[in-house]
Amino acid sequence: MRAASEAGTGIARTLSVALAALLAFSQAPARAEEAPAATESGVVIRKAAVDVANEPVVTPDPSNGAAPTADAPAPSAEPAPAPAAEGPPAPVAPSEPLPAAVYARLNDTAPLLQRLTGKDREAIQAFYALGNFKPIWIENRAFTAAANAAIARLREAGEDGLDPNAYPVPVVGKLSRPDTDAEIAEADLKLSAALALYARDARGGRVNPAAISRLITPTLDLPPADTVLTRLAASGAGAGDVLQSYNPRQPGYLALKKRLAGLRAGRTQGAPSVKLPDGPVLKLGMSDPRVPLLRSRFGLDASAAGTLDSAPGEADAYDRAVADAVKNFQRSRGLPANGTLTRATVAALASSSVPKTSASEADILVNMERWRWLPPELGPNYVFVNVPEFKLKVFRDGQMRDETRVIVGKPTSPTPTFSGMMEYAVVNPSWYVPPSILKQMLASGRTAGFEVVRRGGNISLRQPPGERNALGFIKFMFPNQHAVYLHDTPNRSLFSASTRAFSHGCVRVDDPFRFADAVLPSWTQERLKKLIGKGERTLRLPEKLPVHLAYFTAEVDDLGSYRTLSDLYGYDGPMKVALGLAARSEAVAKAPAKEKRASAEAARSAPRQTVAREAARSERRAAPAGRRTCSASRRAPPPTPIRRAATGRPAVAFHSRRAIDGVVLRGTARGRDHA
Repeated sequence: MRAASEAGTGIARTLSVALAALLAFSQAPARAEEAPAATESGVVIRKAAVDVANEPVVTPDPSNGAAPTADAPAPSAEPAPAPAAEGPPAPVAPSEPLPAAVYARLNDTAPLLQRLTGKDREAIQAFYALGNFKPIWIENRAFTAAANAAIARLREAGEDGLDPNAYPVPVVGKLSRPDTDAEIAEADLKLSAALALYARDARGGRVNPAAISRLITPTLDLPPADTVLTRLAASGAGAGDVLQSYNPRQPGYLALKKRLAGLRAGRTQGAPSVKLPDGPVLKLGMSDPRVPLLRSRFGLDASAAGTLDSAPGEADAYDRAVADAVKNFQRSRGLPANGTLTRATVAALASSSVPKTSASEADILVNMERWRWLPPELGPNYVFVNVPEFKLKVFRDGQMRDETRVIVGKPTSPTPTFSGMMEYAVVNPSWYVPPSILKQMLASGRTAGFEVVRRGGNISLRQPPGERNALGFIKFMFPNQHAVYLHDTPNRSLFSASTRAFSHGCVRVDDPFRFADAVLPSWTQERLKKLIGKGERTLRLPEKLPVHLAYFTAEVDDLGSYRTLSDLYGYDGPMKVALGLAARSEAVAKAPAKEKRASAEAARSAPRQTVAREAARSERRAAPAGRRTCSASRRAPPPTPIRRAATGRPAVAFHSRRAIDGVVLRGTARGRDHA
């Protein structure tokens, strides 16, 4: 009955918040119509405001029956100044004591929570303003059903790899005296801050991906604080499930979560921290309003039970049970175990006491965090590439339809991590040499089979389509800021290596026409292969297809087996530091050593002569840091060969037989250029 009553109260509260919002907007002054309206193409459209007092007076002339004319006012010497833009009226301090306390705390500059952003704090303030600054989570000086459900989820944050100490739960009604209005306001606002921060962290806001690598560029959907609080306040006893829904729901994430629970099973977890107010040193026999907080922290009864010889104790009495609990805590932290609540003991109680994370647990936590960087829904149809696994998977209607090997970027030119939308494929593509290696090619003379073109106002080299083209026979485009894509390759032998990190950032597909059959519904392999040698042709997908380039070094496979993969680009170390799982000195990346190990692994996996030859070719293709060799912006204008006026032949002809990209071109087919 009480839960139903509190749920009804929560709904009524939500309706009152909505009503207050409507009233606030309906009472907005008429000047809003004079504000700039929605814009189209960057043009601001304004509504003209008519001032009746200054309208020209229209008077008919009865003598000639002419139409009424307007007496235009005399022009002024100076144009009238434009009225200053007025913002929304500032909120007025409530007259009721409890809302007034909430209002005062929101106007206090002291932080509500350490990592809460200024934008989220403003959103929280706006949310409370719509409800006339009434507490959201506390009624009759106790937490509501929605608050208790949300608090239970905060306390179980560790299940999802989050830190429960990052979302401190305020205490209400634990003191020997009634809570003051200021304390209730503080508790209500701090709970709102903790809930907003949890939702943000659950969606990937804990770590800045750019701090790990500038090539990790996910599109994070971080929920605004006011949106989170509105959903939770309206959910009643289901607020915990709503808060949980901000965590990823993909099977890969849930499998890692289950693995984490198995590792932690039977292990004693650290008790939550508690921040005690300032006060004197406490010894056995003293009384203090902070004692109920200590009892709650150590799981003790609210007061000492009575006996035949003594009456029940007071809640704020620093008795033997409390002193013994403090003594055990001091011993566990290496403090003098005397049972006295000293300043050092208070500081230790305020810090986390979670045991040190094991290496395998840290690997799981890092990869659970990476799932937060993917969209909440991958889509029923999508392409998924796990870079350290060197695998590509195609999903249709939620089921894996195809899987193939891929070649990814070298540690010196990593494949970026992001999600994009595949829009089209190009059969018989041309390859345009990027500026990063153009000078090297011209200096070395490795330009046989290339033609000089003007592209985007610059001079470039173009490798025409053909069986020896560096992009193979087909490429798959999903426009992105990194200018990378999926493509074929003439160097087939590299796919036999177990560590396939040989590209300059793009992803090379082992069987591209089988892959095309899976992503192009109206094109079969046989039909696509008939286009080979017939010039460039662009094939549009009927619907854009999500492409997820991910980086997971720990996973649970389809058979339920847990496995770890090589940290190809050295991202795990910085991730552990960012999550507080390791010290910075333990996270030194060793990319050159990894590259050497990758080469050694390739040598063991393929015939020695073939791999040596391909490794030499890869070294010759290596480009300095900057643009990638497969970069080609989709907005670049169509390249035009520079031709002589008389003959129409290219202005520069290259006759060197030396290879570019490890290939000597012979009789390559030429086709049309596509933008």
